[in-house]
Amino acid sequence: MVAQVLPPERAVYHPSDSLFSEMKTYLDSLEALRMDHSDLERELNLRGNALIRQLLQDHLTVRSPGAIQGEAVDHEGTVHKQARPQTRQLETIFGTVTVDRYGYAAPGTDSLHPLDAALNLPEDSFSFGVRRRVAEEAAKGSFEEAAETVSRTTGAHVAKRQAEELTVRSAQDFEAFYALRRETALVKDPAGSILVVSFDRKGVVMRKEDLREPTRKAAEASQHKLQTRLSSGEKRKAKRMATVGAVYTVAPHPRKPEDIIGVLGEPSPKKGKPDRPKPEGKRVMASLMWSPEEVVKEIFEDAVHRDPKGTKDWVALVDGDPTLMRLIKKEAGQRKILVRTVIDFVHVTEYVWRAGTAFHQPGTKELEAWVHDRLRDILSGHASQVAAGMRRSATIRELPAEDRKVIDDCARYLLNRKLSLGYKWFLEKGYHIATGVIEGACRHLVKDRMDRTGARWSLTGAEAILRLRALISSGDFDEYWEFHEAQEKQRNHVARYRDGVIPDVLLPIRKGGPRISGS
Repeated sequence: MVAQVLPPERAVYHPSDSLFSEMKTYLDSLEALRMDHSDLERELNLRGNALIRQLLQDHLTVRSPGAIQGEAVDHEGTVHKQARPQTRQLETIFGTVTVDRYGYAAPGTDSLHPLDAALNLPEDSFSFGVRRRVAEEAAKGSFEEAAETVSRTTGAHVAKRQAEELTVRSAQDFEAFYALRRETALVKDPAGSILVVSFDRKGVVMRKEDLREPTRKAAEASQHKLQTRLSSGEKRKAKRMATVGAVYTVAPHPRKPEDIIGVLGEPSPKKGKPDRPKPEGKRVMASLMWSPEEVVKEIFEDAVHRDPKGTKDWVALVDGDPTLMRLIKKEAGQRKILVRTVIDFVHVTEYVWRAGTAFHQPGTKELEAWVHDRLRDILSGHASQVAAGMRRSATIRELPAEDRKVIDDCARYLLNRKLSLGYKWFLEKGYHIATGVIEGACRHLVKDRMDRTGARWSLTGAEAILRLRALISSGDFDEYWEFHEAQEKQRNHVARYRDGVIPDVLLPIRKGGPRISGS
């Protein structure tokens, strides 16, 4: 088999040359000369897209039919000797193009297409450019909106079901990508001396078949009082919890209790907002498929590779979720890492405010002063005394059972987590004491996209969206996409050949010129 001998270059690209000439002629026409700039933009966009599609088509014609040097041998060692001309279509961001290439056949096996491998064509008809556009749009809005946007702004035509399928495929290398980054030490070690891991959970409304087993059984067994809406206290039992994780480093920011109280409402002695250090190297993720234990392990894996020498102060920021706190303690213990668990101070303030309403009327200065004094004491390292004091006051005042329950809830919360409420020491060390990063991740990764009225998610579709949004939020999407395309080539092409060796495709010889260089 020899390389195709091509006619002179202008003859090969004649269709593109013709389109370009038509564009120039059109711009000189009376119709174009009477247009405003907006009409010209739209017209040139259409004609320019058609020209680029034709240039791509002409280029593919140049590279066809993809004859090879040597033999085509599949992964089982079968030699594919017979070369058959075959055609396939590729839906690109410029429009549909045709690829004519040889399929090398052998009895009883699928044909091999070396030119497909050289071009890294996907198995389906959608180019990686189209896939990326779909993935980016689906991460922002619904699958239907993504399909409409891609069809409207590119030359490709994508249906809603295809958009969902392409999105799921686009996210499939998420785990492998981060595992490789750790193995190859590509995780940079930011300068911040405090390494923070943080976790939370957020519910996503799912299709019944994709609920976790206990939730699904509870949903099937539940009977609501009304048919069209929930009564007070009733829940649909339709949510599956996504575990959200974050890891980053940050420089120390030493403060005093009065600095925090000032931020919470009392005028601060310093004018303006404090100049807080910003998180560095932040990675966030959320998963519905993974268990909370798996998410905690994944974030710890990343954290370890950010601090290989163990020189940083490790801090775990949580809202007090007992399950997550237990998993953090377990993971840290297995790795023999000292991790300081810090309860989100904003979460503590909510408990204290609720407790204060048992003693004072809401909206009064007396309530505000009571809360201020207790928060100051908690920040000064006296959480246990605050809990004991409010219980003692409730007993002395003989509060009714309803108010007493609010007091006991707050006191129990403070006492059960007192080891994670050492705010005086945390502030002196410059640690963060609020879970702003993980709260933001819960809102951005999960709530903003998943919590739409009437939405019922499939597990695979929801997980794909969470992974893509995490990649984008962490600033890793471009690097991931390059990795994803390489993985697709491995799956679709390299794995089909013996020893993973794809035979070289003969490049065309220009008539009257040398062989075009390349492999």
